[in-house]
Amino acid sequence: MENTKQQPKLVVITGSVREGRFGPVVASWVAEQARTHGGFDVEVVDLAEADIPLELPAASPKFAGDAYPRPAGMAALTAALDSADAFVIVTPEYNHSYPASLKAAIDWHFTQWTAKPVAFVSYGGAAGGRHAVLHLENVLTELHAVTIRDGLAFPNYFTAWEDGRPLDSRAAGYAKVLLDQLAWWAGALRTAREAVPYPA
Repeated sequence: MENTKQQPKLVVITGSVREGRFGPVVASWVAEQARTHGGFDVEVVDLAEADIPLELPAASPKFAGDAYPRPAGMAALTAALDSADAFVIVTPEYNHSYPASLKAAIDWHFTQWTAKPVAFVSYGGAAGGRHAVLHLENVLTELHAVTIRDGLAFPNYFTAWEDGRPLDSRAAGYAKVLLDQLAWWAGALRTAREAVPYPA
Protein backbone atom coordinates (compact mmCIF):
# COMPACT_ATOMS: atom_id res chain seq x y z
CA MET A 1 0.00 0.00 0.00
CA GLU A 2 1.44 3.37 -1.02
CA ASN A 3 2.25 5.82 1.76
CA THR A 4 0.50 9.12 0.93
CA LYS A 5 1.49 10.93 4.11
CA GLN A 6 3.32 14.19 3.47
CA GLN A 7 6.97 14.54 4.37
CA PRO A 8 7.68 16.11 7.76
CA LYS A 9 7.93 19.89 7.65
CA LEU A 10 11.37 21.09 8.74
CA VAL A 11 11.83 24.72 9.74
CA VAL A 12 15.43 25.98 9.77
CA ILE A 13 15.63 29.02 12.05
CA THR A 14 18.27 31.72 11.58
CA GLY A 15 18.66 32.85 15.18
CA SER A 16 20.88 35.93 14.92
CA VAL A 17 19.65 39.37 13.88
CA ARG A 18 22.97 41.15 14.46
CA GLU A 19 24.29 43.47 11.74
CA GLY A 20 26.84 41.67 9.56
CA ARG A 21 25.74 38.27 10.92
CA PHE A 22 26.99 35.00 9.45
CA GLY A 23 23.83 33.09 10.33
CA PRO A 24 22.12 33.24 6.91
CA VAL A 25 25.17 31.60 5.31
CA VAL A 26 25.02 28.69 7.74
CA ALA A 27 21.23 28.40 7.51
CA SER A 28 21.36 28.32 3.71
CA TRP A 29 23.90 25.50 3.80
CA VAL A 30 21.85 23.58 6.38
CA ALA A 31 18.71 23.94 4.24
CA GLU A 32 20.66 22.68 1.22
CA GLN A 33 21.76 19.62 3.20
CA ALA A 34 18.18 18.99 4.31
CA ARG A 35 16.85 19.22 0.76
CA THR A 36 19.57 16.86 -0.46
CA HIS A 37 18.68 14.49 2.38
CA GLY A 38 15.20 14.22 0.89
CA GLY A 39 13.35 13.45 4.10
CA PHE A 40 11.75 16.85 4.67
CA ASP A 41 9.72 19.68 3.26
CA VAL A 42 12.14 22.51 4.13
CA GLU A 43 11.43 26.14 5.05
CA VAL A 44 13.99 28.69 6.23
CA VAL A 45 12.79 31.27 8.76
CA ASP A 46 14.94 34.35 9.43
CA LEU A 47 14.16 36.04 12.75
CA ALA A 48 15.41 39.34 11.30
CA GLU A 49 12.28 39.38 9.15
CA ALA A 50 9.84 39.08 12.08
CA ASP A 51 8.57 41.62 14.60
CA ILE A 52 9.73 40.15 17.93
CA PRO A 53 9.34 42.60 20.82
CA LEU A 54 11.11 41.92 24.11
CA GLU A 55 8.05 43.01 26.12
CA LEU A 56 5.64 40.07 26.55
CA PRO A 57 1.90 40.04 27.36
CA ALA A 58 0.94 39.27 30.95
CA ALA A 59 -0.66 35.92 30.12
CA SER A 60 1.39 32.85 29.21
CA PRO A 61 1.08 31.49 25.65
CA LYS A 62 0.75 28.05 27.23
CA PHE A 63 -2.66 28.96 28.65
CA ALA A 64 -3.83 31.61 26.18
CA GLY A 65 -3.49 29.32 23.16
CA ASP A 66 -4.74 30.81 19.88
CA ALA A 67 -5.96 33.91 21.75
CA TYR A 68 -2.41 34.94 22.66
CA PRO A 69 -1.97 38.57 21.50
CA ARG A 70 1.03 38.47 19.18
CA PRO A 71 2.06 41.39 16.93
CA ALA A 72 0.82 41.24 13.33
CA GLY A 73 4.44 41.22 12.22
CA MET A 74 4.95 37.91 14.00
CA ALA A 75 2.16 36.09 12.15
CA ALA A 76 4.39 34.46 9.52
CA LEU A 77 6.82 33.24 12.17
CA THR A 78 4.02 31.78 14.30
CA ALA A 79 2.47 30.06 11.27
CA ALA A 80 5.81 28.50 10.33
CA LEU A 81 6.39 27.23 13.87
CA ASP A 82 2.82 25.90 14.03
CA SER A 83 3.21 23.95 10.80
CA ALA A 84 6.62 22.50 11.64
CA ASP A 85 7.18 18.86 12.53
CA ALA A 86 10.87 19.51 13.31
CA PHE A 87 13.33 22.35 13.74
CA VAL A 88 16.98 23.09 13.16
CA ILE A 89 18.07 26.15 15.11
CA VAL A 90 21.13 27.90 13.69
CA THR A 91 22.73 29.97 16.42
CA PRO A 92 25.92 31.87 17.16
CA GLU A 93 27.34 32.22 20.64
CA TYR A 94 27.14 35.67 22.23
CA ASN A 95 28.79 36.08 25.63
CA HIS A 96 28.69 32.36 26.40
CA SER A 97 25.04 31.96 25.37
CA TYR A 98 22.58 32.44 22.51
CA PRO A 99 21.08 35.66 21.06
CA ALA A 100 18.27 37.60 22.75
CA SER A 101 16.35 37.50 19.45
CA LEU A 102 16.16 33.73 19.69
CA LYS A 103 15.06 33.76 23.34
CA ALA A 104 12.32 36.26 22.54
CA ALA A 105 11.08 34.18 19.60
CA ILE A 106 10.97 31.09 21.80
CA ASP A 107 9.20 32.88 24.67
CA TRP A 108 6.44 34.29 22.44
CA HIS A 109 5.39 30.69 21.70
CA PHE A 110 4.73 27.48 23.61
CA THR A 111 2.57 24.82 21.94
CA GLN A 112 4.49 25.37 18.70
CA TRP A 113 7.50 23.61 20.27
CA THR A 114 5.63 20.94 22.22
CA ALA A 115 6.41 17.29 21.35
CA LYS A 116 8.53 18.28 18.36
CA PRO A 117 12.22 17.53 17.78
CA VAL A 118 14.85 20.28 17.68
CA ALA A 119 18.40 19.95 16.36
CA PHE A 120 21.14 22.55 16.63
CA VAL A 121 23.79 23.94 14.32
CA SER A 122 26.06 26.44 16.04
CA TYR A 123 29.02 28.59 15.12
CA GLY A 124 31.39 30.81 17.02
CA GLY A 125 34.97 31.15 18.20
CA ALA A 126 36.97 28.37 19.81
CA ALA A 127 33.88 26.72 21.35
CA GLY A 128 31.91 26.72 18.10
CA GLY A 129 28.76 27.93 19.82
CA ARG A 130 28.44 24.89 22.09
CA HIS A 131 27.66 27.00 25.17
CA ALA A 132 24.70 28.50 23.31
CA VAL A 133 23.39 25.03 22.47
CA LEU A 134 23.66 23.82 26.07
CA HIS A 135 21.49 26.73 27.18
CA LEU A 136 18.99 26.17 24.36
CA GLU A 137 18.64 22.51 25.29
CA ASN A 138 17.59 23.50 28.81
CA VAL A 139 15.07 26.06 27.58
CA LEU A 140 13.46 23.86 24.94
CA THR A 141 13.20 20.89 27.29
CA GLU A 142 11.14 23.14 29.56
CA LEU A 143 8.78 23.69 26.59
CA HIS A 144 8.40 19.90 26.11
CA ALA A 145 10.43 19.81 22.90
CA VAL A 146 12.75 16.85 22.20
CA THR A 147 16.35 17.90 21.61
CA ILE A 148 18.55 15.87 19.28
CA ARG A 149 21.90 14.74 20.64
CA ASP A 150 23.95 14.88 17.43
CA GLY A 151 24.39 18.49 16.37
CA LEU A 152 26.88 20.45 14.31
CA ALA A 153 29.30 23.03 15.69
CA PHE A 154 31.64 25.21 13.66
CA PRO A 155 34.54 26.62 15.72
CA ASN A 156 36.34 29.66 14.31
CA TYR A 157 33.79 29.90 11.52
CA PHE A 158 35.52 33.00 10.11
CA THR A 159 38.38 30.80 8.85
CA ALA A 160 36.46 27.51 8.53
CA TRP A 161 34.10 28.54 5.70
CA GLU A 162 34.68 29.61 2.13
CA ASP A 163 32.18 30.55 -0.57
CA GLY A 164 29.24 29.67 1.63
CA ARG A 165 30.45 26.19 2.54
CA PRO A 166 32.43 24.67 5.43
CA LEU A 167 35.99 23.68 4.52
CA ASP A 168 35.77 20.47 6.59
CA SER A 169 34.84 17.75 4.09
CA ARG A 170 33.22 15.74 6.89
CA ALA A 171 30.58 18.40 7.61
CA ALA A 172 28.04 17.04 5.12
CA GLY A 173 28.35 13.59 6.70
CA TYR A 174 27.77 14.99 10.16
CA ALA A 175 24.77 16.89 8.82
CA LYS A 176 23.32 13.65 7.43
CA VAL A 177 23.55 11.97 10.84
CA LEU A 178 21.76 14.94 12.41
CA LEU A 179 19.07 14.88 9.71
CA ASP A 180 18.60 11.11 9.90
CA GLN A 181 17.94 11.36 13.64
CA LEU A 182 15.72 14.41 13.19
CA ALA A 183 13.66 12.64 10.50
CA TRP A 184 13.15 9.61 12.76
CA TRP A 185 11.95 11.76 15.63
CA ALA A 186 9.84 13.98 13.38
CA GLY A 187 7.94 10.99 12.02
CA ALA A 188 7.58 9.26 15.37
CA LEU A 189 6.40 12.37 17.22
CA ARG A 190 3.99 13.44 14.48
CA THR A 191 2.41 9.99 14.59
CA ALA A 192 2.18 10.22 18.38
CA ARG A 193 0.66 13.74 18.31
CA GLU A 194 -1.94 12.62 15.78
CA ALA A 195 -2.83 9.54 17.82
CA VAL A 196 -3.03 11.07 21.31
CA PRO A 197 -2.92 14.73 22.43
CA TYR A 198 0.27 15.47 24.30
CA PRO A 199 -0.39 15.88 28.07
CA ALA A 200 1.39 19.21 28.53
